[in-house]
Amino acid sequence: MKKADMVLFNGKIHTVDAKQPSATAVAILDGKFVAVGDDAEVLKLAGEGTTSINLQKQTVIPGINDSHTHLIRGGLNYNLELRWDGVPSLADALRMLKEQVDRTPSPQWVRVVGGWSEFQFAEKRLPTLAEINELSPDTPVFIMHLYDRAFLNRAALKAVGYTKDTPAPPGGHIERNSKGEPTGLILATPNALILYATLAKGPKLSYEHQVNSTRHYMREMNRFGITSVIDAGGGYQNFPDDYRVIDELNNEGKLTVRIAYNLFTQRPKQELEDFESWTKTVKLYQGDDMYRHNGAGEMLVFSAADFEDFVQPRHELPEQMEDELERVVRLLVENRWPFRLHATYNESITRFLNVFEKVNREIPFNGLPWIFDHAETIHEKNIERVKALGGGIAIQDRMVFQGEYFANRYGEKAALQTPPVKKMLEMGVPVGGGTDATRVSSYNPWLALYWLTSGKTLGGTTIYDEEGRLSRETALELYTRGSAWFSNEQQKKGAIKVGQLADLAVLDRDYFSVDEEQIKAIEADMTILGGKVVYAKGAFSSHNPPPIPILPDWSPTKIYNGYFPGSNHLAPANTHQAQAEKRKADQTLMQQQIANAVHSCMGSCRVHGHDHNQARMSNLPVNDYTAFWGALGCSCFAF
Repeated sequence: MKKADMVLFNGKIHTVDAKQPSATAVAILDGKFVAVGDDAEVLKLAGEGTTSINLQKQTVIPGINDSHTHLIRGGLNYNLELRWDGVPSLADALRMLKEQVDRTPSPQWVRVVGGWSEFQFAEKRLPTLAEINELSPDTPVFIMHLYDRAFLNRAALKAVGYTKDTPAPPGGHIERNSKGEPTGLILATPNALILYATLAKGPKLSYEHQVNSTRHYMREMNRFGITSVIDAGGGYQNFPDDYRVIDELNNEGKLTVRIAYNLFTQRPKQELEDFESWTKTVKLYQGDDMYRHNGAGEMLVFSAADFEDFVQPRHELPEQMEDELERVVRLLVENRWPFRLHATYNESITRFLNVFEKVNREIPFNGLPWIFDHAETIHEKNIERVKALGGGIAIQDRMVFQGEYFANRYGEKAALQTPPVKKMLEMGVPVGGGTDATRVSSYNPWLALYWLTSGKTLGGTTIYDEEGRLSRETALELYTRGSAWFSNEQQKKGAIKVGQLADLAVLDRDYFSVDEEQIKAIEADMTILGGKVVYAKGAFSSHNPPPIPILPDWSPTKIYNGYFPGSNHLAPANTHQAQAEKRKADQTLMQQQIANAVHSCMGSCRVHGHDHNQARMSNLPVNDYTAFWGALGCSCFAF
């Protein structure tokens, strides 16, 4: 047999292959696994030209596959955005904001867009408009929180042209003071269009910088062991213009994450025209193992958008939805195009399934893959209907960011089965794991694995009992082998198995044995894509690809580099001992910062008369909108 290109040995390899669940070594040739077994067996395939790497007993898993994310849009904007993902306190977040304000040249904005929740902060509160304006009187600042609100300082209001005469779009709200002037708070009630449209008014990166930004975003994903994603399109992500960067990087062999992309309509009332054009000009699954087409969605028609803002009441879909959706689904089934549809609530899912079943009676789906995305409140009867039609359900970790909001509105009992992942699996429906990054959730998949296995939110609130939690093995399977079904690649990826693509991650700690709180902190010490190292640090840093300069010079990525603490912060660590010391130092620093922070939530509120600290220590928000949490947080902080 031909000698291997790469051999990895002396590891603890979790294969996600039921026929051979564990191994200590693998051999890779021409981008695929050619041997999986013990050291003695696999090392026979090492030759003079083989790269041999001692895994030093570290845990190895298949590369993480995010079945629903927005890499293409996220990459175009990554170098523009200040990420608060993982930041432990609001004090730290505001310090970062101030530092970036001082570095950002006019007319650029400072943007914080998704990946965080106030529940992650030690202070358990949102920033205030007064704080933001004080930190940045002249540079526009836009801070988006989930899909429910955004904060704009006075400079940003001026930049976007919002005045007392600016009307809010349907489903959106512009907060105004007693004189009718915008305060800087805009709300999705529940339509997030107002958030997207406002963000879109900001300056963009040049094409050269978008290419650079996308490369850095992929490297940041590699940092967490991600090797594949399915891009679900997104608002203001136009095909083919916004896909030029990915096309170019793929043609040049510079992608470090495999991408299957769905096409998302951008034109309300013209959705059918979009899909008629695309089904004629885009060949299904066109591309290669690195970059390929994957069908339609997650937006098929705008009238079917059931917004997942759990701060707001459930949105009732319009009467014309069924007719509009049927025309598009009929076209897709006729052309044998797989499709996916954003579907948060069971009430919406019932109506969607009525449409699908009607089309199926006339034009049988007959094995055509299709997907519901999200499905937080789907009922068992509708899971049965999904299975009968051959569909799958892609779940994401939105509850890790919004679990408190959901439980507040619908009750703790309802939250126990949101989404009912175990029931989906028991009923034999394909389930894939994802993040829905970057405008709501973080791209860090280990938050999702923590949520599924611990039953907790980012803020530490337990929302699932023992019956609702998954084993660590099952949770990992959703984000590897499970997700492969959603791009019709289950025979190619998702397991460390002979014949499959050689994608894997060497973890910096053992996912299967660490304390559950440590799951959130897991990163890859090395990520391998198609038999090539795309990211490495610590003991494997000698295999790390050459660094890429960060453009532009003032980019937040240059200082913070993504998820806190950024990977630049960890770069000096080159041994296990150094990494351990660094983690200990980071933990000590974090504890000191939290202990030393002066919580503005201490004491009593002179406006409302409630006890801030008592409210802060409660497990869940309260319904009284004048109390500490309410819909928007305590008004003595937020306004």
